[in-house]
Amino acid sequence: MLLYDSSVSGNCYKVRLVFAHLGLRYERRELSVVDRSNRPEILSELNPALRVPTLILDDGRALAESHAITWYFAEGTPLVPEDRFERAKVLQWLCFEQYDLEPTIAVVRFWVAFSASPPPPAEIDAKRAAGYRALDVLERGLAGVHYLVGGRYTLADIALYAYTHVAAEGGFDLSGYPAIRSWIERVAGQPGHVLIGD
Repeated sequence: MLLYDSSVSGNCYKVRLVFAHLGLRYERRELSVVDRSNRPEILSELNPALRVPTLILDDGRALAESHAITWYFAEGTPLVPEDRFERAKVLQWLCFEQYDLEPTIAVVRFWVAFSASPPPPAEIDAKRAAGYRALDVLERGLAGVHYLVGGRYTLADIALYAYTHVAAEGGFDLSGYPAIRSWIERVAGQPGHVLIGD
């Protein structure tokens, strides 16, 4: 398999983390998250959105979007619950991640840590405030539990961990989120865990 990847992208990291947990072998091809000028040339026939991660399966078919890729490989493993309700709860958290957390925390992190031309401070502050609202939701979801769904590590944890654990790179202060901080440590302690830059 060939993964079109970015070592700093949380969305790509989700895929690499699932692959590490499942012991899957693959080749990586790094693409820049800043200079996207070569995306049409490389990805246009594989992914109409021209985004990473984009994966080429061994049979030549292309699959894009982090949650689609991770679900494809995690289904039938402990990362996706067998129970119908718990499976739906995993999907609930995946939707929350893409609708609330990724568009705020990931975007602010990109603006602050990687962009050569970030927007005005007021726009960053507004997006950061929305990011804190997403963190508030995650903190409530982790109150009194070790993992987000069914008391065990699932794709929900991988999806939310990817950008939450690097939120400080976007200027987010996690000191007021004890449940999140404890959960980050538990996720990082999972067998087969790899770091985002690995």
